Amino acid sequence: MALTASVKEELSRLDIKKSSVRKAEVSAMLRFAGGLHIISGRIVIEAEVDLASTARRLRAAIAEVYGHQSEIIVVSAGGLRRASRYVVRVVRDGEALARQTGLLDGRGRPVRGLPSAVVNGSAADAEAVWRGAFLVHGSLTEPGRSSSLEVTCPGPESALALVGAARRLDIQAKAREVRGVDRVVIRDGDTIAALLTRMGAHDALMVWEERRMRKEVRATANRLANFDDANLRRSAQAAVAAGARVDRALEILGDDVPEHLKYAGELRVAHKQASLDELGRLADPVMTKDAIAGRIRRLLAMADKRALDLGIPGTDANVTPEMLDE
Repeated sequence: MALTASVKEELSRLDIKKSSVRKAEVSAMLRFAGGLHIISGRIVIEAEVDLASTARRLRAAIAEVYGHQSEIIVVSAGGLRRASRYVVRVVRDGEALARQTGLLDGRGRPVRGLPSAVVNGSAADAEAVWRGAFLVHGSLTEPGRSSSLEVTCPGPESALALVGAARRLDIQAKAREVRGVDRVVIRDGDTIAALLTRMGAHDALMVWEERRMRKEVRATANRLANFDDANLRRSAQAAVAAGARVDRALEILGDDVPEHLKYAGELRVAHKQASLDELGRLADPVMTKDAIAGRIRRLLAMADKRALDLGIPGTDANVTPEMLDE
């Protein structure tokens, strides 16, 4: 759950300016977490989420994009609930918001999938659909043989709409029903990384990729269990791969890289076989292993974001299979 929470926290802070993209995200959030209720003859919208930051993002978007007021209700943990939940409720303008976001069609009938304006929108709208769906009902497991990114859906129509949004991003996702619950699942590691990038979770992607590489290298090392230097080989391979990524990052950013990140990157490139601990001792002044690792992470994330904006290969372009398998 730690990975899931970190992705959601990062996505909830993502600043989106374009109105159509924000509308697509709100529509997805209300579709995947919301429900329509009739109270005293009035339509009320309720969307239940697991993080306060998600609830605040949804409430702010409803006010800024649609001009409607909402409230956040905290449902405390207890019984089968292990953690508090947050309900965003729109009472006064519930019907108007339901029509504007596509929860109701022109005749006032509930829409089971996503509104056509969102389904036929741009690639940025498709990214927003996935971002909204993941924020309210997504999960990401640790990388490995059973790794997966999945979203729980309110019905088969919304699941198929989410698969369609992924297809517009050249991402393969599968809709399936598990114990009566519709889900959209992605299991391929490269595909998960691509979707995290498209959604805007660059920091969480770095953490996920580091754990993924560590597990892949560990698996390789296990196959070499008869060699006394298995741990050394694993560390050296990971260091060489990291050096290649940093080299590419410095190439992408050019003169725009902050000086302190550039210094850490140049240390990594100059000493490709060195561990993070050794890099810290080589620095002037001496730095801790965590400080060196943090700067390199930020350098790679900044370069990957720049590469995505420019439509060019990211930092992984310099990593070859030989670096991990030698």
